[in-house]
Amino acid sequence: MTSQDSAPQQSGRLSPLHDAHAAAGASFTDFAGWQMPVRYSSDLAEHHAVRSAAGLFDLSHMGEIVLIGPEAGVALDYALAGKLSALAVDQAKYSLLLSRAGGIVDDLVVYRTGDDRYMVVANASNREVVAEELRERTAPFDVEVFDESDDIALIAVQGPAALSILLATDGLAADEGALDGEDFGERLSALKYYWSLPALFQTHPVLIARTGYTGEDGFELYIAPDNAKALWEALTEAGTEQGLGLVPAGLASRDTLRLEAGMPLYGHELGRDTKPAQAGLGRVVNLAKDTDFIGRAASEDGPHPEARVLVGLTGEGKRAARAGYPVYAHDDTTGQDAEVGVVTSGALSPTLGVPIAMAYVAPRFARENTPLLVDVRGTRLPFTVTALPFYSRKPISPR
Repeated sequence: MTSQDSAPQQSGRLSPLHDAHAAAGASFTDFAGWQMPVRYSSDLAEHHAVRSAAGLFDLSHMGEIVLIGPEAGVALDYALAGKLSALAVDQAKYSLLLSRAGGIVDDLVVYRTGDDRYMVVANASNREVVAEELRERTAPFDVEVFDESDDIALIAVQGPAALSILLATDGLAADEGALDGEDFGERLSALKYYWSLPALFQTHPVLIARTGYTGEDGFELYIAPDNAKALWEALTEAGTEQGLGLVPAGLASRDTLRLEAGMPLYGHELGRDTKPAQAGLGRVVNLAKDTDFIGRAASEDGPHPEARVLVGLTGEGKRAARAGYPVYAHDDTTGQDAEVGVVTSGALSPTLGVPIAMAYVAPRFARENTPLLVDVRGTRLPFTVTALPFYSRKPISPR
């Protein structure tokens, strides 16, 4: 991710919430061809707000591809690595779009929004690729594929106060046809992780999902772009005037939050040259499903035994390892350092106060507590292999 602390740029696509961000004093960055807020106040303040209260994120740059038809579920079973036909209506699942060689074309969240309707949420940089791949892969099935990204805005509320903020938001109410007589507040409170709830905002449809990319409890709200600004303002009012500590948060804090939570980012930890097992995502590939899928044969073979694997690294002091920095192992016998990997993401953890990073290293150096070195601008600093995630919140109370 690149940061620009300059005035808002007008090149690239603008979110339907761009004016609200500019009015709030946001700094902008180009992200996948969009001008998106990178920060409003400071990265640290926004990060800590999400961990202690709540942050409000604009994710309208994400792609939404909808599949409709009687064979939508089985078509996705063939197109993706998971068994999406097994989802219940309103349930969501993390999945992968694989190449025939078994590499990761994109990582996705798939929602089943009806008996014959699914919504696939893709990374902004891969929207067109995912839409085209889904069209090609599902062509033999009775299903239609629509790229609805331009018709959907996405707002996320993340943090311990997220539920309280949604419950206090004026205009957010039940879609009576989806509640079966249940109270909206009770249904929202009981919503499980990776489930969604159709609702209304000022009579306009909104899909509320208990999902997110920060390691905290939270919700993502899908709504038409024309209604996004009013929803953003209503959420802001509920989260500030009710004393719930909500602040607008940019992409910089989202990146450090997801890093602490050990969540991979496409283009850093994930890519076409990476097989899921290398990234610790082997469980996402459902080899037990009784249908063929793109990338199955390569997934059954698995990565080469010496292929690098993803690990967490924790350092000392305050100097962070950054993406692209080489990783070394010291050989006591020869007294030499050998390059054994590369950092994919790194930062000084705002929550833990120490440098953390994710890196791909040779398998023999992936064991927890293995001492390694990272070349930080010419100085090789000690890091230790650490289990992911670096930070884990308390789980949502079960019901």
